[in-house]
Amino acid sequence: MAGLYFEEFHVGQQFVHPWSRTVTEMDNTLFSLLTMNPQPLHLDAHFAAQTEWGQRLFNSLYTLGILVGMSVNDTTLGTTVANLGMTDVRFPKPVFHGDTLRARTEVISVRASQSRPESGLVEFEHTGLNQRDEVVAICRRTALMRRRPSA
Repeated sequence: MAGLYFEEFHVGQQFVHPWSRTVTEMDNTLFSLLTMNPQPLHLDAHFAAQTEWGQRLFNSLYTLGILVGMSVNDTTLGTTVANLGMTDVRFPKPVFHGDTLRARTEVISVRASQSRPESGLVEFEHTGLNQRDEVVAICRRTALMRRRPSA
């Protein structure tokens, strides 16, 4: 199991995730259509060309999904019970077709669960960057994590 148990996390711990992902027009179109998001900023090249961006924007919810997904292997793969919530989601810079995304994570808080003694809560701050090292996404995520099994 690649993920860490609750006891293995500490405040200030940082992860630079090795994965990167170049996003494509197909990704954007398919995700937007699958999620029933008809926003022309994602789907209509002519419309988007008339905006301040001059081109289609990559769907921000897909950007968020990629960001969190990139963190899983190093942090929660097989050791998470559930995601409890995401807060402070921001997209400071746009993502465009052809951008390459990568991620880093910092542990913000760690605390024992009062209602589930076999688990603990870990708050992560995930940061997504593009190939120019610009921050394109940030979110805080609280995960309910398994404690290390007893010997």
